[in-house]
Amino acid sequence: MNYRLILPAAALFAATGFTSAPAVADDWTDRLSFKGDFRLRYEGIDIEGNPSRDRFRFRTRFDVTAEVRDDIDFVLGWSTGGDNPVSANTTIDGGFNKDEFRLNLAYVTWAVSDELTVLAGKMKNPAFRPGKSQLIWDNDVTPEGAALVFERGALFGNLSALAVEERSTDDDSYLFSFQGGTELELDDNASLTVGLGYLSYSNTVGFEPFYNGSAKGNSVDAGGNYIYDYRTVELFAQYDTVIDEWPLQVYGHFARNSDADTDDTGFAIGAKLGSAKNQGTQQFNYVYQDVEADAVVATFNDSNFGAGGTDADGHILRYKYALRDNVTLGGSLFVNSTSRFQGIERDHDRIQIDLEFKFN
Repeated sequence: MNYRLILPAAALFAATGFTSAPAVADDWTDRLSFKGDFRLRYEGIDIEGNPSRDRFRFRTRFDVTAEVRDDIDFVLGWSTGGDNPVSANTTIDGGFNKDEFRLNLAYVTWAVSDELTVLAGKMKNPAFRPGKSQLIWDNDVTPEGAALVFERGALFGNLSALAVEERSTDDDSYLFSFQGGTELELDDNASLTVGLGYLSYSNTVGFEPFYNGSAKGNSVDAGGNYIYDYRTVELFAQYDTVIDEWPLQVYGHFARNSDADTDDTGFAIGAKLGSAKNQGTQQFNYVYQDVEADAVVATFNDSNFGAGGTDADGHILRYKYALRDNVTLGGSLFVNSTSRFQGIERDHDRIQIDLEFKFN
């Protein structure tokens, strides 16, 4: 056990009142759990008309969960990657400079009942994403605000109020979202999950794009400000089964922004065969995705697809093999086109090779 990590975490929880006086000297350790991962990546990027790029990157994340009460947990997590909301990667360069390790999670989960859970703070994304689709949300986004997560039998849903941008001299931007769905058991080895959702951002028109002012494919005016609101309806379906001991998942994800005049639709269709969890197991993934310029807010969707953001379409192929339990070697290939609606269409290809280690 790494006491150089555990002891500062314990001191933090004790100082903030999240631990009670232990009955025995080491009782607090029973209330803490840890997990994390470390990934090494080679990435090659080939953009039509530009020199090809090669880089090496790493990502590491570390989370601590403290049990406040039987029905309340506090989660604190850190990650590499600076302040980028859609990436925890750090590029290996800079003459051995010190790299950043930032707060990635800080939230409370309160199981109000067996059916309802409240989340508040900087949290894991409460949205259901079929097949881990990144059509709307990148995997690395950890939104900030409050959410209600509901589950009763085959029914599920979530309702979120998220703070996106606070402006000291102007109106703030918030995201209000809702999802609802059901998981239908088709037989002993098959299920179908279907549902819909709605996302509504406030105060986008006339303001610069979120995070760093980069439109990333969204439509902006001559001053670089949004020209549309983003009120997006999503529909999703996910089919899960097992074929000869191989897990199979097939999904579809559709999104349309009702406030845009054109280029307002996005969709993803994908499949996953296998599951690379235990030594010797493997998995294959394929996705075709098409996301028009103003279907979703480009700041927060897939950061690897196309140039990162919207206004792109194409294929994603992935493979992963478990070298040992919790150790995987994998690769991803992106064959995409970008700037189809807002400029000259260009091929944008990307290859990634990952070696990943996990612990919990």
